[in-house]
Amino acid sequence: MKAIRVEEFGGPEVLQLQEIADLQPARGQILVRVKAAGVNPVESYFRSGTYTIKPELPWTPGSDAGGEIVAVGEGANQWEVGARVYTSGSVSGTYAEYSLCEASSIHALPDNVSFAQGAAIGVPYATAYRALFGRAHAQPGETVFVHGASGGVGIAAIQMARAHGLTVIGSAGSERGKQLVLGEGAHHVVDHREPDYLPELLGINCGRGPDIILEMVANVNLAKDLSVIAKRGRIVVIGSRGATEMNPRDIMAREANVLGMVLFNMTPEEKAGTHAALGAGLESGILRPVIDRKIPLAQAARGHEAVMEANSYGKIVLIP
Repeated sequence: MKAIRVEEFGGPEVLQLQEIADLQPARGQILVRVKAAGVNPVESYFRSGTYTIKPELPWTPGSDAGGEIVAVGEGANQWEVGARVYTSGSVSGTYAEYSLCEASSIHALPDNVSFAQGAAIGVPYATAYRALFGRAHAQPGETVFVHGASGGVGIAAIQMARAHGLTVIGSAGSERGKQLVLGEGAHHVVDHREPDYLPELLGINCGRGPDIILEMVANVNLAKDLSVIAKRGRIVVIGSRGATEMNPRDIMAREANVLGMVLFNMTPEEKAGTHAALGAGLESGILRPVIDRKIPLAQAARGHEAVMEANSYGKIVLIP
């Protein structure tokens, strides 16, 4: 079988397509034929060797995929060969023709959801769900600002928040991104490239800031977020690409909460509950992953370059 392998840490060029041995599921495992694999920013951090977690080399990246079950290990017979599934974790990596997964990381993929969309669920939608409901405890009637809303996590958050009865404001950095954010359910959108977007944000709600801010690039935006968050508001830091400076008095004056979030910290019970909710949303059509680009598996390096670009428009997936 073919798979992307990383033999040494480095830039996107270290992602090389290789022929490796076929996989067989052990007890409690499922073998999935990968129809599409999701590309997430965290995988580029792993690949570079700069993240706190370093995979053992050689390594095949990826945890998200949409595909079909081709083999079932002993003790995992709640699943049947041929079932359409999406993954939220992988033992062997998903940048490959086949992926070994623990049965707990396999979830039914409704017929109305494509395999490419299935590859866009695991990390982005679980992150948005945990940020909104596990960390910020979002409530109907509140206002949420999704700061950087045109990517996979941002789109997921917009769809969930809108369905939950929140007033949703998103930001994007291009006209295409702004239209995407509005099209996916945001009530309002601002252009975070414009110097006056923070006053515009406050003007939307008559000077009162958002109750919740979901922050994708905290090293750039956290201090700005603290200047507009409502009293007793919550900022959930989903992503950051470096250090930042902020004024603690902004936290004090607003009695604001700055909350960290890492998907890997979910307990098995939280993971099961999250994917039960996501499955219901997918089946009903409330959750609709948006695919930006489909890139051949052999060109995985292009996927890693694209996922770190400033303007994103949904999810990037690899096609074996």
